[in-house]
Amino acid sequence: MEETKTNAHNSFKNFIYLFVILMLIWLALTLSFESQELFTGIVVSLVLSFALVKSFQKIGFPGITPKKIAYLLIYIIVLFKEIIMANLDVAYRVIHPKMPIKPGIVIIKTELKQDLAKMILANSITLTPGTFTLDIQEDKLLIHWINLKTDNEEEATKKIGKRFEKYLSVIFK
Repeated sequence: MEETKTNAHNSFKNFIYLFVILMLIWLALTLSFESQELFTGIVVSLVLSFALVKSFQKIGFPGITPKKIAYLLIYIIVLFKEIIMANLDVAYRVIHPKMPIKPGIVIIKTELKQDLAKMILANSITLTPGTFTLDIQEDKLLIHWINLKTDNEEEATKKIGKRFEKYLSVIFK
């Protein structure tokens, strides 16, 4: 009985989270606060929330708290900064006369437990030019690195994965 109440409560919370997310996306896309637009956005968000709430729960999205929102915003800023820095690094390697690259494959270890968190980490690594996630196997990610600085798992983890993982671990608690 208690488990049924908890599941219903979690389902309702996820429905609300999903509705709010969809409504924010609607507002961002329409940039309108006219009554007709708002009404349409509410109806569309409600219908999609009803249809997608079970899938939303299966995927394992984390609950939303002010702390997680703050970490998500910081994570987005860090990701953007890392993408810019990696782009500059790769551009330098391309225009340098001797093209200083030392490509290689390295394994990094993650402490993230949720599959969704691991996927976001892998995609974040891939979004930064010069690195590419080849595979995820349990708690290890196989990474192609344009300029292999170390083949030691711990050092590679610090250089590649920890910059993102420290934020993702809080977001996905």
